[in-house]
Amino acid sequence: MLTLSVVVPFYNVQTYAPDVLKSLELNARDDFEFLLVDDCSTDGTPELLERAAAAGGVPGARLIARGTNGGLATARNTGLDAARGRYIAFLDGDDWLAPGHFARTLAAIEALNCDFVRTDHVRVTGRARTVQRVPFGPQDVVADPRTAIGPAERSTSVDYPYAWAGMYHRRLLDAGLLHFTDGLRTAEDRPWIWRLHREAASFAAVGSAGVFYRRGVSTSLTQIGDERQLDFIRAFDQVLSETAQDREAGILLPKAVRTYCAIIAHHVGSIERFEPAVAKKLRSMSADALRRMPQKVLDDVLQAMDAERSVLLRRLRRRSGLAGAAAR
Repeated sequence: MLTLSVVVPFYNVQTYAPDVLKSLELNARDDFEFLLVDDCSTDGTPELLERAAAAGGVPGARLIARGTNGGLATARNTGLDAARGRYIAFLDGDDWLAPGHFARTLAAIEALNCDFVRTDHVRVTGRARTVQRVPFGPQDVVADPRTAIGPAERSTSVDYPYAWAGMYHRRLLDAGLLHFTDGLRTAEDRPWIWRLHREAASFAAVGSAGVFYRRGVSTSLTQIGDERQLDFIRAFDQVLSETAQDREAGILLPKAVRTYCAIIAHHVGSIERFEPAVAKKLRSMSADALRRMPQKVLDDVLQAMDAERSVLLRRLRRRSGLAGAAAR
């Protein structure tokens, strides 16, 4: 068995793919494989990946060409289905790595003997670079992932959902914990990180800021105001539904509801970046989402939030109430 499989989806990133592929080359080892998943790109990306996977290209690279575009979650799942390694890692097609990052992270997870580790990363916006830390206190200490979900009012490990900021033992893949919800175009990592923290047995934060996360990419969904952005509602509905069935639902739901509310407030608070029809749908779907939440938990969350977001969300909530009354 190979030691490490790295799943790297690509979609129309010919400008950035050479940096990614060069960084993979600088991380290569004989027992590593790099699964280059082309999600039906329409630019020059496929040719770059073909050269990388050919003899004399990136050592360990395997090209997997999807026949249809499925989005990031589905492309990652395609790579996971082909993975042969004892450990799994991810990278996105417009980011890159420091030399030797995977070897260092692998040494850390092997030494700690835990289900998964989370790493810091470097956020790159133009020429500015900022180190982003895993929001979990002790480093290099094995902990119960459930203890890192709360408290509701603070940023915690489930607010740091980046799949590429870590490494994962294959037993998680075999247990069905590493696959993403097919078809989610955005926020695909939110149900994923919550499930990991609820169901895995052990994890650790290990520092090691070796992934360079490129922000402000024009083709990224974070920069596009079309209907795909609204998948965050489906993603967080899944978080709430699965968390409500957990044995500690009473403890965990306040965090899930508060995070969902914060994301709704973020999107509605910057609604001008959406296309008009999408903005209208965002208001309506957000109001409906508030109505679906456990109302007592929502009351407590709105009481504890800052005034600006609380007012915005209460207005949306009243809208959902009025719409429901009108429908009756």
